[in-house]
Amino acid sequence: MVQKALEEISRGTAEVIDMERIEKLVSKYYDDGSTYTVKAGFDPTGADLHLGHTVLLQKLRAFQNHGGRVQLLIGDFTATIGDPTGKSVTRKVLDRDTILANAKTYQDQVFNILDESKTEVVFNSTWLEALGSAGMVALTTTFNVARMLERDDFDKRYKAEQSISISEFIYPLLQGYDSVELKSDIEIGGTDQKFNLLMGRHLQRAYNVGKEQAVLMMPILEGLDGVQKMSKSLNNYIGITEEPKDIYGKVLSISDELMWRYYELLSEKSLSELAQLKEDVKTRTVHPKVAKENLALELTTRFYNEELAKLAKEEFNSVFKANKLPVDMEEFEMTEGVWICQALLDAGLETSTSQGRRDIKQNAVSINQKKISDEKLNLSAGEYILQVGKRRFAKVKVK
Repeated sequence: MVQKALEEISRGTAEVIDMERIEKLVSKYYDDGSTYTVKAGFDPTGADLHLGHTVLLQKLRAFQNHGGRVQLLIGDFTATIGDPTGKSVTRKVLDRDTILANAKTYQDQVFNILDESKTEVVFNSTWLEALGSAGMVALTTTFNVARMLERDDFDKRYKAEQSISISEFIYPLLQGYDSVELKSDIEIGGTDQKFNLLMGRHLQRAYNVGKEQAVLMMPILEGLDGVQKMSKSLNNYIGITEEPKDIYGKVLSISDELMWRYYELLSEKSLSELAQLKEDVKTRTVHPKVAKENLALELTTRFYNEELAKLAKEEFNSVFKANKLPVDMEEFEMTEGVWICQALLDAGLETSTSQGRRDIKQNAVSINQKKISDEKLNLSAGEYILQVGKRRFAKVKVK
């Protein structure tokens, strides 16, 4: 059983530091029922979670299945600084109300995946605000500037003579101190977080916690384009609160190659089941499209339920196979003479009027199921069905 547990925990990982410690913790759980703690931090800098975030949540759930108690750390204090990881400029500071509102949304969403009874939600403001100026100064003495500048993103900015705030130097120290306070046995994060994750080990040693956390890193999930990481700013994401039909349709839009990446990092299929499915697709016993449909159903079911997932599939087949219109389209009222690109933006079909122009030029915009090419079109009074690509529809009443 221990070996099977370790296979599930190791699945899809990019790097593990101190796997021996993880093996001991899991073995002890199966020997005498002793639990252990697994920390994962989320700075609530955005309102909603997407599938990229759930890669870590899936791994946390795997630990929960094998004796782990999750320390879900909401970085309400560190979010006021902003994680400098991968950033070429200093992040804007978020206000307290926005951070707390985002944190509430995170908590509402994570238990679609995590077992709430095996999860402790903690806020790092609890101890970081109490640390005080003396404690903060003491914390800064545990690491030197030369080592901080070894960090890749800091090194690049320093050489390019770009600004690095002192608060950004403090950020990894604060994240590491969270592990001191929580006495975490294991911490998980993305590969881009390696510097910060190792800081937890360093500070547990510096503060004589009596342990050094193991570190498990997960790869960054690619977005729908299969190239760049999943991100709202790149509009290549699948949000876990999107409508069932949108989750289902977006999963079906990924490439056959990317499908296996999603299966490995997001599916609850066992490794043996996944290996068999790959073999079945390879030998054409199962068509790749069927495998992708099953993945889409699984992920839609996770965030809603089986009934709504099946309805999403039925509607998708109805709309995109039979070229019918969706049953439930959002309706918008607009004023006569509205510019088509503005109408697309106001109906939520585009992220900007510039993107609307581009999509019209690329023959991706339809009105009443007919492609349009005039990017300067103004809509006269009437009712219209606006469509962008294959999945985005809206009903517009122009008065």
